[in-house]
Amino acid sequence: MKRVFYIVGPTAVGKSEIAAEVAHRLNAEVLNADAFQIYRGLDLLTAKPDRETLAKATHHLIGAVPLSEEMNVERFRDAADMIIARGQALIVVGGTGLYIKALTHGLAALPAADQQLREKLERTTTEELFRSLRALDPVCAEKIDQYNRRRLIRAVEVCLLTGKPFSEQRTEWNATAPANGVLVERDRAELYARIDQRVEQMFAAGVVEEVRHAESAGPTAAHALGLREIRTLIAGEISQAECIARIQQATRRYAKRQLTWFRGQTNFPSLNLSAHDPAEAVELISQSASRVLTLG
Repeated sequence: MKRVFYIVGPTAVGKSEIAAEVAHRLNAEVLNADAFQIYRGLDLLTAKPDRETLAKATHHLIGAVPLSEEMNVERFRDAADMIIARGQALIVVGGTGLYIKALTHGLAALPAADQQLREKLERTTTEELFRSLRALDPVCAEKIDQYNRRRLIRAVEVCLLTGKPFSEQRTEWNATAPANGVLVERDRAELYARIDQRVEQMFAAGVVEEVRHAESAGPTAAHALGLREIRTLIAGEISQAECIARIQQATRRYAKRQLTWFRGQTNFPSLNLSAHDPAEAVELISQSASRVLTLG
């Protein structure tokens, strides 16, 4: 049995701190399942764990990918599976629903490469490949790096071999797999207050300068919460107060969507952190996790 325990929930609920403390207590490691903390840079914007939190346990897949690279659920699953396969006790923590489900359920297998078709596609120009993908799968074409020949060839190949858009197949799942974890929540008013405070703290800490000097973001990193708004601020099109308010609102809406996802897509029991002090919450989650992580 895999020695993996999941701590999931909305942004700003306090997952990272709890996961690090639980991992420290149980001699486990932490595997990040946040789609934007996986990127290198924009530490303030993506609310990466601070040094004190990171020092409590070994962390994986935080700051591991350049901002310019495309990231997707399939690539995340492959990277995470390599870490899980080591057999070390792991706390998987994050709020990206598709990333969590890729581990708890597993992505449906994609067809193997077809040698004749692959050779034909290899002879096709990058521009022609992108035009073909746009015709076969507009959704994928909108998100993919149109100059990455390897990814273009694979996406077109899968479309042609299956007769279905590649983007749809990335969200097809195998049969439900058993998984153990907890959905951490807070009372709505408290969660929203934490979100608003976090955004204000990001600005006080220098997030505008962080964005100003960051490298160009690729098609995935460009969707990081707040990035578009801060770039609009830097361009002089809105005030800082308006920028903060927009990011706070967008983050609150995102947290609501996250909760809806986890309540509908997982069977993890919920724990309302508003009803427990931090030490008590860590103790309760540690008790549940220890039954999983100490097996074998």
